[in-house]
Amino acid sequence: MTPTNAHTAPADRPVNTPASTAVNTPTTAITNIAALVTNDPSLGDGSPIGLIQDAAVVIGGDRVVWVGESSKAPATDNAVDAGGRAAVPGFVDSHSHLVFAGDRTQEFNARMSGRPYSAGGIRTTVAATRAATDDELSANVAKYLAEGLRQGTTTQETKSGYGLTVADEARALRVAARHTDEVTYLGAHIVAPELADDPAAYVALVTGDMLDACAPYARWVDVFCEKGAFDGDQARAILTAGTAKGLVPRVHANQLSYGPGVQLAVELDAASADHCTHLTDADVDALAHSRTVATLLPGAEFSTRARWPDARRLLDAGATVALSTDCNPGSSFTSSMAFCIALAVRDMGMTPDEAIWSATAGGAAALRRTDVGRLAPGARADLVLLDAPSHVHLAYRPGVPLTHAVWRAGERVR
Repeated sequence: MTPTNAHTAPADRPVNTPASTAVNTPTTAITNIAALVTNDPSLGDGSPIGLIQDAAVVIGGDRVVWVGESSKAPATDNAVDAGGRAAVPGFVDSHSHLVFAGDRTQEFNARMSGRPYSAGGIRTTVAATRAATDDELSANVAKYLAEGLRQGTTTQETKSGYGLTVADEARALRVAARHTDEVTYLGAHIVAPELADDPAAYVALVTGDMLDACAPYARWVDVFCEKGAFDGDQARAILTAGTAKGLVPRVHANQLSYGPGVQLAVELDAASADHCTHLTDADVDALAHSRTVATLLPGAEFSTRARWPDARRLLDAGATVALSTDCNPGSSFTSSMAFCIALAVRDMGMTPDEAIWSATAGGAAALRRTDVGRLAPGARADLVLLDAPSHVHLAYRPGVPLTHAVWRAGERVR
């Protein structure tokens, strides 16, 4: 975790910090917060998470306009008593695959009985997704977004990648864009089954007609750079073509084996290199000296019994680390950021403070956003009130539904 770098690195979505709210904007104070995670080291205890004890947050419109000690909160139009609960920024889930149909229970069951995971299972979901209607896909995306929101996820990225034809990839992104503005073109998930014997032709499609059809609906371009998917040269061609269309690169990198994905991500100034399970010293060093975020996805390792990413190694080197769910039907069918926090603390060497930062401000950095992932004046008013006196309970009480209330863009949604 490198909070200083993450907060000061150039951002594609800067946020203006208002001195005050508009004259007629009602204000709401959430007071009696036992412990408030702001992710602003200039606040509270001066730590990277900027922890304030006995705190209050004032919301005006969709923004945070004041934070501090509860006894010093200014007068507001409305008040909410937090009842001695802890509050954290809304989770920022910067990597998921929600546009899909079907189910891969049998694959999971077989894997838990000893069969190793491979990228080939994606084809099962491709067939089901192609057969689904637009309405069915949209309903599925809405379902999992709502599931995440109930657990405190207020910002959600999602990808295409289960269509693998021009028409199916474009409609996947159209569907996703109805629900979130963090949409990623992942035509390069695997080579489409129809062109399995001619991967060069599929790369030409992904960088040509498919990209033309998909770019208007996406902000990001991604590629699965891995044995069994796309090699380094193919991945570079795909990401370069996407960049030329105005999309910002991200990379599925070094998940199943050592490979060129991380180095390529850094070379192309990708917003994130995601998975980062198998890293050389050179990979870690490259991440630490770039603004490319290492996004770790412990749900995938949990669901595949694979080797855990070494978050401690990355953090000690100075890399910026994000945590995300990788919610998808094959290798990580969870929408729980709290679960991923618990795994990161238990099995990846992170402290509870580092894990909450990575699940909020880290995710924001991976999306190159400064308006979310923190609770400080000017930030979007995304806040989660926990049924616990401290954010540490997210790891201390794994599997317990601790989300008491959620505000997104200043509106209470739970």
